[in-house]
Amino acid sequence: MRINPAVADLADPASAPPPRKRSEARAAFRDCASVGLGLLPLGLAFGALVIQSGLDWWWAGMSAALIFGGSFEFLLIGMVAAADPLVSVAVAAFLVQARHVFYTLSFPLHRVEGRLAKTYSTFALTDEAYALTAAAQARTWSSRRILWLQFFIHLYWAGSATAGALLGSFIPDSVTGLDFALIALFTVLALDAVRDLRGDLPTPVLALVCALVARFLFPHQMLLAAFALFTAGLLARHLARRTTRRKPAHA
Repeated sequence: MRINPAVADLADPASAPPPRKRSEARAAFRDCASVGLGLLPLGLAFGALVIQSGLDWWWAGMSAALIFGGSFEFLLIGMVAAADPLVSVAVAAFLVQARHVFYTLSFPLHRVEGRLAKTYSTFALTDEAYALTAAAQARTWSSRRILWLQFFIHLYWAGSATAGALLGSFIPDSVTGLDFALIALFTVLALDAVRDLRGDLPTPVLALVCALVARFLFPHQMLLAAFALFTAGLLARHLARRTTRRKPAHA
């Protein structure tokens, strides 16, 4: 008896076509939805601060799109309003953004395909993007999903900053506490990162020790010193574990 090929495909799961993959853009949008909601009030506060500093509304959108460094952009507003020299601006940018150098040690840039895509991914490497891509579930993400994730975070920030500047004149001066969204956002990201460690307590302990040492020994460059100490500690721990694994077992 001759069997219909279509019926045979249904009977044999191995020969059936693979299920349609979920859209990478849709998946990335869901991945960064919570982060985007945290960026909205922060971007609105930044845009309103631009207007209150006497700058034009378009300055907020241009800064968010081209600089894309939230903490440095808040600092830059005061420096621009005070007409600080470019040397001071450059030094401040280096000190505030130097932490991104350490992010590249574990950011999955090697999974991003294409020179142009790598360039944008490097530019759009923010604290939020790093925290999301460093999670355990992100180890299988494709190049497109990583890029879409960074693009949506970029869009959240630039869009909310522009909206905050346009609406800045309607926000009363009595409204305070919007900048706390940044602290809350990083607290949530840090808690998620600790959960992904699955009981690896030495890593957060090492980070805390490095922060305390940097606070007392290098109070004026605490962030840079803490990242340097933490990176050195991680490298030392990695080398120690490799040495332990390579040691032959004694009978």
